[in-house]
Amino acid sequence: MASRLQVMSITEAAAERVRAALANAATPAVGVRVGVKNGGCAGMSYTVEYAESVKPLDEVIEDKGVKVLVDPKAVLFLLGSVMDVKTDKFSSTFVFRNPNETSACGCGESVAITPAQAPAAIEGDARTAG
Repeated sequence: MASRLQVMSITEAAAERVRAALANAATPAVGVRVGVKNGGCAGMSYTVEYAESVKPLDEVIEDKGVKVLVDPKAVLFLLGSVMDVKTDKFSSTFVFRNPNETSACGCGESVAITPAQAPAAIEGDARTAG
């Protein structure tokens, strides 16, 4: 059986931050949901929120003891990304190393992302299927 391609990965620092956030959540959560939304000066921004349940079309990533759910509308934008944490003197935030980013605004709040292209082998299979 072929292994399924994982949409994104997370660093140990991000996993630790997810565990801490879940431990302090106001309501029970199964993990965090990651997505993208339109907005900001570069066109898109990443979203991270508590996930109370797994939605039917969520991509589920279980890694390093945590569950990260990827919004199905964001899969092609996040393909190949690594979720990490950036900590400075006054704050800590999730950051994404994303090979699909084409630019970012100066403030770091928004990015331009081009959807990933399907691998040629998959496209070839899709053309011959059916």
